[in-house]
Amino acid sequence: MGRPMALHLMRHGHTLGVYARRTESAAPLVTAGATRYDTPAALAAACEVIFTMVTNSQDVEHIVLGPDGIAQGAKAGSVLVDMETISPTVARHVATELAKQGVEMLDAPVSGGPTGAEQATLAIMAGGKPEVFERIKPLFACMGKTIIRVGDSGAGQITKACNQLLLLVTAQGAAEALALAKRCGVDPAVVREVLMGGIASSRVLDVFGKRMVERNFANGIDTRLYHKDMDIALGLVHEHGAAAPAASVTMQHINAAIGRGEGGSDLSVLIDVLEGMSRK
Repeated sequence: MGRPMALHLMRHGHTLGVYARRTESAAPLVTAGATRYDTPAALAAACEVIFTMVTNSQDVEHIVLGPDGIAQGAKAGSVLVDMETISPTVARHVATELAKQGVEMLDAPVSGGPTGAEQATLAIMAGGKPEVFERIKPLFACMGKTIIRVGDSGAGQITKACNQLLLLVTAQGAAEALALAKRCGVDPAVVREVLMGGIASSRVLDVFGKRMVERNFANGIDTRLYHKDMDIALGLVHEHGAAAPAASVTMQHINAAIGRGEGGSDLSVLIDVLEGMSRK
C-alpha cells in the first residue's frame, strides 16, 4: 500500500525520498523520480516529513529506533507519520523517544486496503498534537478522503484496532450467513444480493461477501495480517477489561485458517473454514 500512497504525494508535486528493505519495492518510485536512500537515517536527514508504511510493531521499532534508524538522522522540527497498524503502546513509546530530540510524530493508520491506496480514497485516523495534524493534513489529502484527528498519541492506533475488530467480526457474520444459506439449499449469491438491499448490508458484505460467493480467496490483504490486527485489538480488550466475545470467536477461526495454511489467502477464506467445520 505504501507505493501508491507515495506516488500520490509525487503526483501532487512533492519531492520524495524513499527507503525500502527490498530494492525491488522502491524501484517503481525511483523510476518515477524519487531519490533512493541506503538507510532510514539518511532518508530522515534529508526530509521534513517522513512516512512509514511497514508491517508490524517490531518493524516500526527497528526502522525508527534501531541502528541507522530514522531517529539517528531526523532533525528537530521534522515529523514522523507512521501509517501501518501497530500496537498503541509501541506508537506512544516511539513518539516519546522521538520527542526527546525534538521530532514530532503522528500515528495515522489507514482503512481502505490496496484499492483505497491506489485511488487515494483512504480513511486516515490520526493520533497526535492538533498543530502537527494540521501541518500534515494537506499531505494526507493527497492519499485519502476521510481525514480525522481522533486524539492524542496512540489514539489513531486504538481507532484502527476498533475498525479491525468490527471488520473481522462482520466478516465472520457474513461467512456464517452465506454458509448457512448454502447448507439450507439456497443460492448464497442470491441471498447476498437480497441482504445488500436491507439493513444487514455493509461494505464488508459487499466486498468480502462477493469473494466468499465466488470462492475468490486470492484478492485483498493476507489473513495473516488480519491475525496481527485482531491480536492488537484483543490485547486492548484484555488490558482494559472490556468484553469482546465475538472477537474472540472470530480470532479462533482466523487461527484455524492460518493453521490450514491459508495465512496468505484473502479474509474471505473464513467461509471455507466454516464449511469445513460443518457436520457431514
